[in-house]
Amino acid sequence: MMLVESLTRQAGRLKQLVLCDTRRHFWGWLNAVFNKVDHERIQDVGPDRAASEWLLRCGATVRYQGYDKWQQDYNGLPSGPLGKYKIQAINATESCIMYKGFDYFDGLQHVEEIKFSKCMYLQDECLQRLSETQNLQQSLLRLWIISCGNITDKGIIALHKLSNLEYLFLSDLPGIQEKESTAQILKKSMPSLELELDLA
Repeated sequence: MMLVESLTRQAGRLKQLVLCDTRRHFWGWLNAVFNKVDHERIQDVGPDRAASEWLLRCGATVRYQGYDKWQQDYNGLPSGPLGKYKIQAINATESCIMYKGFDYFDGLQHVEEIKFSKCMYLQDECLQRLSETQNLQQSLLRLWIISCGNITDKGIIALHKLSNLEYLFLSDLPGIQEKESTAQILKKSMPSLELELDLA
């Protein structure tokens, strides 16, 4: 009798694990779909509108140049003449943006600030891709990276190509092992950067 109860309990736990794993794979697949770059859409509606759709689909919010309001409703995105609304700020807190969607950044010319907070898919390659985006090298002034568990020293050091960056805030990044040397590398390559660290 005890053996049957034990086996039943173990089977229940196994079923929960399988269900959890299946859900995780489903959400991973869906998030990958959300991040797929649609180059025809970029051509049709312009880079800022297409990037806005991508970011909101993934749970981020955007603010346009000349506006105070943050756009967070995909269906409430403003319409107007092609190129009227230029993304100035991005808040990607708890969003599912991933590397494959970063091509959307290529056409953005007015982004001054980005906040990555609790972005589970953000990796070093994402930051490297970001810093190699020529438009962002010119426009990006402020960057926050908070509680993104996959980011290491390599990703932070890759940011040195963002030559106009004025402010960088780093917090709760367990993947950063060499805090002092990473900070020194950034300060040496970006002397005007204000670097704020809140790392354990």
